[in-house]
Amino acid sequence: MSGLGELDRPETPRSPGAWDERSRKSLTDRAPGPGDAAAPSSGDGGAARGGAQPPSTARRAAADPVKALMHRHRDLCERAVDPLEIAAGLEAHGVTDRTAARFRHRDVFSLAEEMYARVPRDGDAPPRPTEPSAPRAARAAWIVLAPLPGVLCAAAVAGLRLTEGRPRLIAAAVGALAVALALSAVLRRGPLRAAARTSGTWTCWLVGYALLGDGLLHTALTGGPDALPNGTAGGPWPVAAAPVLALALSCVPAAVGAHLFTTRARRRLTSSRGLTDFSASVRPLLLSVFALYTGALAALLALTGAVLGEPAAYPQALTLGALLLLARLLTVHGHAHAATLVLTAAAAAEATALATVFAGRLPGCGFLAAPVEALVAVCGPAGVPAAACGVGALALLAHATRRLTRASAHAHAHGQARVTASRPR
Repeated sequence: MSGLGELDRPETPRSPGAWDERSRKSLTDRAPGPGDAAAPSSGDGGAARGGAQPPSTARRAAADPVKALMHRHRDLCERAVDPLEIAAGLEAHGVTDRTAARFRHRDVFSLAEEMYARVPRDGDAPPRPTEPSAPRAARAAWIVLAPLPGVLCAAAVAGLRLTEGRPRLIAAAVGALAVALALSAVLRRGPLRAAARTSGTWTCWLVGYALLGDGLLHTALTGGPDALPNGTAGGPWPVAAAPVLALALSCVPAAVGAHLFTTRARRRLTSSRGLTDFSASVRPLLLSVFALYTGALAALLALTGAVLGEPAAYPQALTLGALLLLARLLTVHGHAHAATLVLTAAAAAEATALATVFAGRLPGCGFLAAPVEALVAVCGPAGVPAAACGVGALALLAHATRRLTRASAHAHAHGQARVTASRPR
């Protein structure tokens, strides 16, 4: 009658400490799994025949449904270093607050706290910190590295303006290499660091098109380099250095925005009492970080355009910056596939636009260049990158508002920080 007695027993509080003593006893008997139904227990006298569960076992499972859920997600419970990781794992497996009500809990967070508390652990395990905090040296490192791409890019632009001929080619090559190495260092440390390795080929293409693409497209549509007057800044195809310099300088607001988004989301993950509550609180945070970055990039575009005496190139630079920021945020939080797919599509759209313009010069193939010519006639050469990157940025923004507002997008990094902080030195 022990199973019936548990059904009549009043529900105990769901605090983590209240389950420690009971978990030691309840987890010594392994919960019945799908493959254990046909195996008779040692104390039932062979009553379980033909694959049927003993009545006492069925009553115990009905009286303690959380134990069956723990058995189903045993690896998740044993690997987790925090209840938030269990909550994120349950959410990834389709468990919602409504599902948690069937386990006598008001939300997934409360259910995860009980599951974490009932997992037996070694008594000499190091205590877990209450809040993950990065070492001061690591924090100082990304703060110092974030302005480095912009500083080196400014030096490279100055070198291009002050040199001619072969020294100019050398300055361009050295400057591009230095900026690429600095950007790689920024993406390997700090808030923009991602565990997944992503290819930077399409990002380099998008930035390269921002530098040379508009001038190349304009030249191709107006009759070739012979139609340009001699002495045009940047050579036969004008170089747009202002938007590239602004994008390099925008690494600072991008890193700051990613840091704010990550830290504030972790705090709200700790204080939220439901998945819906957490999503509703993180969505405005994501949109605020996005607006903060685009505003900072617009100011940098105005500054670099005024200093270099070039057009600010707001449409193509703002859409490209928004696309790169959203792609990086998704990659940092474990959604690199969508980011890579959209970056590839945007780069392919720009390459296709250039290819169709040159293919339209072949006899009888003028119709191939007609769509690009119509777009340039309305919006100018900036319409091609603005359309390609703008559509991609809108797609990633819609995807980010669904993916980055879930607990599973933040609890993994939260758990990794706690593991690092609690690791013995």
